[in-house]
Amino acid sequence: MDGLDDKLKGSAKEMAGKVTGNQELEAEGKTDQMAGELKEEAGEVKENVGNKVNDMLDSAKDKLEGDKDEK
Repeated sequence: MDGLDDKLKGSAKEMAGKVTGNQELEAEGKTDQMAGELKEEAGEVKENVGNKVNDMLDSAKDKLEGDKDEK
């Protein structure tokens, strides 16, 4: 399940808990929403790190190719 799914599921549980007066279900819904937000943020961090690594590899490759051309 991805972050958005968790957030939607959590929102539904929270609303159901509020409507029925079930505090446990409401709290579970809030927890699911927070888990969804964390999953989304983790995905963004993973993507950003991947981009930085690719940039560094491209830079190193360009430098090595430049050094090879100079010889």
